[in-house]
Amino acid sequence: GMAVFTRYAKVLDAEGNPVSVREALALINQMLDEVLAEQEGDFDPDSRWALAWFEQQGFDEGEYGVAETLSKAKNTSIAGIVEGGILASSAGKVRLLRPDELADDWDPTTDARLTVWEAVHHLIRALETGGEPEAARVVVRLGASADIARELAYRLYTICERKRRAAEALSYNSLVQSWPEISDLARKERQEVPLEQGGLFGDGATESAT
Repeated sequence: GMAVFTRYAKVLDAEGNPVSVREALALINQMLDEVLAEQEGDFDPDSRWALAWFEQQGFDEGEYGVAETLSKAKNTSIAGIVEGGILASSAGKVRLLRPDELADDWDPTTDARLTVWEAVHHLIRALETGGEPEAARVVVRLGASADIARELAYRLYTICERKRRAAEALSYNSLVQSWPEISDLARKERQEVPLEQGGLFGDGATESAT
């Protein structure tokens, strides 16, 4: 990381040329983007679409035609994503739903089209409205899939930081920073009320386009 600049008088690249702090930061960010991009393989098709759309549009409206083209590239469909409860579509426009717009009666154990995107934003709503104990209850319901949600939250935080979306970056960062305490509370709750379930995003449950 950047600590190397405080230890040595000069930092050189592979060819022996001096590396500036700006160049080092660019290299670090490039490598981080590559690592994070590899993690996208863990996400379901709807979430991969939402991630790509969010990077360009955030929670703002965008053209339906552009969204549909992207959905085909991600092996999903706009109709299916709307049905999944994370997208609104009207009058030739689409937009991702904000955490406070998601369904109040959501239950990840019965959701027929569960996505990691949806899980992240329900976790954010739970954290912002009920604190870490409420978020921990969501983690318990998610089971092993909760760790994938954490990966997506961090990916979204890095996007918001790069795009300078301060308010949204704060929400994702709060979830990431609170994760150790949330996980600890979830572990304690599991011990009190055991819930036998594996990951919820697997078995192709979210891969079929409607």
